[in-house]
Amino acid sequence: MGIFPMGDDRKTIAWFEASPRSIMPVELSASRLRIPRSLNQVLNKNIFEIRIDTAFEKVIYECSLRDSTWINGLIMTAYTELFHRGYAHSVEAWENGKLAGGLYGVAYKGAFFGESMFYRSNNASKVCVVKLYEILKKNNYILFDIQMMTPHFEKFGAIEISKRSYLEILDRAMDKKCGFSY
Repeated sequence: MGIFPMGDDRKTIAWFEASPRSIMPVELSASRLRIPRSLNQVLNKNIFEIRIDTAFEKVIYECSLRDSTWINGLIMTAYTELFHRGYAHSVEAWENGKLAGGLYGVAYKGAFFGESMFYRSNNASKVCVVKLYEILKKNNYILFDIQMMTPHFEKFGAIEISKRSYLEILDRAMDKKCGFSY
């Protein structure tokens, strides 16, 4: 376990394993999530309406609209099927009735595997990360797997761990059943 799919331009899917692995530590106190002061101001202004699972296909499509992307048609089809089966979820930021940003991933047992995010308005995807973190804490998830470190998640307090540590946490997460209520 611990591998994840990535599509390519040839319309195929390959499997990858990141080492070191990057995670957001959800088992620790909520203070572990570092929210920059400027983002706190955005959160306090309630600029975005946050919705869960109302536009999954739109979110994954928007995530695929990069110059270089690993999200091809096969990936979109597979994750949409996971969504219809109740495993994949989207967290969406709406502004003035329009989708301003979002993220998606897969919830399985005590783990959430973050896949991708996008934004059209500043801070929209960051607000979604905060909401997702709240959902994972509320439902007692053990693992929030972000696969590879990014500057975006590093600011939130993400950490890199060894493959061995990752597999130990993943093993504990597979022994736990968590919902995705919000």
